[in-house]
Amino acid sequence: MAKWLMAAGVLLLLLGVALHYAPGLLNWFGKLPGDIRIESVRSRTFIPITSMIVLSVVLTILVNLFRR
Repeated sequence: MAKWLMAAGVLLLLLGVALHYAPGLLNWFGKLPGDIRIESVRSRTFIPITSMIVLSVVLTILVNLFRR
């Protein structure tokens, strides 16, 4: 369990550094076809379906690579 927490911490640190020095790196997230954005006068709703599917596939591949 401790190894997974340390790995998650390192990944979050790397993501933070990447976003700090290259803020345009993840501009695509939330703007893919299939992401639902509903805006009205009083409210905004955003449902990133396609972005979450892409993220899920990438994380599944990474976890399977590290487990073997």
